Amino acid sequence: MKKILVAGSTGAGKTTLARALAARLEIPFHEMDALAFAGPGWRENERLAQDVSRIVSGPCWIFDSFGYPEIRDLLWSGADTIVWLDYARSVVMHRVLRRSAVRTLLRRRVFGGNVETVGSWFSASHPAWWAWSQYAGRRAEIASRCARFAPLNVIRLTSPRAAAEWLATVPQRVV
Repeated sequence: MKKILVAGSTGAGKTTLARALAARLEIPFHEMDALAFAGPGWRENERLAQDVSRIVSGPCWIFDSFGYPEIRDLLWSGADTIVWLDYARSVVMHRVLRRSAVRTLLRRRVFGGNVETVGSWFSASHPAWWAWSQYAGRRAEIASRCARFAPLNVIRLTSPRAAAEWLATVPQRVV
């Protein structure tokens, strides 16, 4: 377990789990959205493929992503482990709605210095709408990729409790 993708629906908690796992294993963590968005105005990183390729060629890494389309195969073919947060839609929606509400109300900055606004809630690309509309398709594609990119070590976690219990079993790296 040295090249790990934490995959799942938008809002499932990929970043939180990936950070915790990276800390336990002492493996570099890479936040995909921070790499994908280069600055304010949700400006896309034109060098995303090159940046991800450089990271994936390294000896160990953890990404909190299913992968943007242009780099998805690169991530999946480089990974040795998939930690799949396969939570119920109700769990995902509760989490993404709560997270987005807090970000919007408190004007919390996210990757690239961007903020979620009240107006952004009316866009199909807002995390809440995106999580709802992409949920079934993303689950199906992750399942397909887990089979297609074998032999991957796939750890499928179906609830936040299962994720917490699994994480507690991951031995901390002792230097």
